[in-house]
Amino acid sequence: MQIVVDNLAVARGGVTVLQGVSFAVRPGQALILRGPNGSGKTTLLRTLAGLQPPVGGTMDLAPEAAAYGAHADGLKSTLTVRENLAFWAAIHGTDGVEAAMTGMDVASLAHRRASELSAGQKRRLGLARLLVTGRPVWLLDEPTVSLDVASVTLFAGVVRQHLAGGGLAIIATHVDLGLPEAAELDLTPYRARILARDGFDEAFA
Repeated sequence: MQIVVDNLAVARGGVTVLQGVSFAVRPGQALILRGPNGSGKTTLLRTLAGLQPPVGGTMDLAPEAAAYGAHADGLKSTLTVRENLAFWAAIHGTDGVEAAMTGMDVASLAHRRASELSAGQKRRLGLARLLVTGRPVWLLDEPTVSLDVASVTLFAGVVRQHLAGGGLAIIATHVDLGLPEAAELDLTPYRARILARDGFDEAFA
């Protein structure tokens, strides 16, 4: 599984925000998306995840191969840590709940309801969901929000393990994850100079 993007253009709220984006990410590789807030990182990730169509260009990525991690943690507040992960594992037809809890250091919270967790704990649980999807492609939008330094280091280790297993990742972040092998792509040069409205609203994707 690899991702090949060629001359891609993406829109937010019917307005083209990026155009001419091209890159390739192969198994075992990570790509870090850089750029100021509003530069189109989230819109690009949503497009790659199949949540909205591109405006132009092509991308070679099957949506069912990708796990998309957005700003929201995607947790059910009334379920425990273990129950939340079991819920997502059942959806994806996988197992590995115990390994996921260990991987993101939430095993000691297994019987706590998500509503009782701190912001950092919720984020770690949200990221642990990646480990039960069984999907080779991780598309992550600011995954380290609410994480302390130790948790960022922990998450970076999880990403390295995913890459070592043949997975790949595209990550929008302002934080140094300590992944020296990762390539970086600054989206600033790809920002659309001519804004085109096409009537599409990604909120309804």
